[in-house]
Amino acid sequence: MNDAPAFWWQNNSLAAFALTPFSGVYGWLAGRRMAVSPRYVSSVPVLCIGNLVAGGAGKTPTAIALAHAAGKLGLMPGFLSRGYGGRINTATVVDLDRHNALDVGDEPPLLAAHYPTVVSPDRTKGARLLEQQGVDFVVMDDGFQNPSLHKDYSLVVVDADRGIGNGFSMPAGPLRARLGIQLSRASAILVIGRQNGADKVVRAAASRAKPVYEANFEPVNPAKWKGQKVLAFAGIANPEKFRLSLNKVGVEIIEFRSFGDHHPFTEEEAEELLFFARRNKLNIVTTSKDISRLASLGRIQRELSRKAAVFEIELRFDSRRILHSIIDDTVENAKAHRLTRSKS
Repeated sequence: MNDAPAFWWQNNSLAAFALTPFSGVYGWLAGRRMAVSPRYVSSVPVLCIGNLVAGGAGKTPTAIALAHAAGKLGLMPGFLSRGYGGRINTATVVDLDRHNALDVGDEPPLLAAHYPTVVSPDRTKGARLLEQQGVDFVVMDDGFQNPSLHKDYSLVVVDADRGIGNGFSMPAGPLRARLGIQLSRASAILVIGRQNGADKVVRAAASRAKPVYEANFEPVNPAKWKGQKVLAFAGIANPEKFRLSLNKVGVEIIEFRSFGDHHPFTEEEAEELLFFARRNKLNIVTTSKDISRLASLGRIQRELSRKAAVFEIELRFDSRRILHSIIDDTVENAKAHRLTRSKS
């Protein structure tokens, strides 16, 4: 969601308690939907990277890391994305020479820079199209709550800072369905970060014997950022995390502008950012998602995208064996499930 209410991330909020009756109904209905039998079982293994709450948690970098791990193991991975925010509404192979973020959403251009990527609101049609591209391992970026496509492994990503917020389902809180229902359908949990905001999820997962893995975002080439005076801006789910990452590597943030997730920057906003940076002789820095979005908009936005530097980060797991274990389990689960279906 572009502008998640602040009370989602606060305990003992009157607004949240007032909405709990609606939250109960929503959580129950969402859980029922997750329990629906899938319409399609792909001919290749399907690894889903999802999250428990509305908003970002690090799914896309996780999907990229696991796709690279699959590639190193001799597989040909491909990405399947809903294409949230894009205007294309049919199953489409992302072509970076033809498509931009306005067409396919913020994340697919980032994915397509690595491996074949299909956007499709209908996950079944998207999976079939990926199979036609010669892909033998599908990595879904989001779609954990969507029941239409069978998933051989569901890795649920949790932000170690925000966790699951106040623990309520929407609209009282950020959960997409009740926590217990979601965990029952997860294969494993990946906690990103070193904070303790995900402790409740970790305990709940442990009680259900779900594996819990850990990873952390680390800046690429952090030394080059130290001492830079910048205007920083971000239109992502948690801009504060971006600001803290810049501070951590010694960036001197003179001005920081935060926008809602998937924010469609206007000409006036882009022009004002350029003017402020020019007047104060500041470097401009933002995220890879924001650069992708800006480059697909108007002339002033494209100028901002050219003048802004990307603060690149990479996801590092506590152990590389985790990646291989997830890939191997996905493949083995796929074999077992398809063998069982062939006998029935």
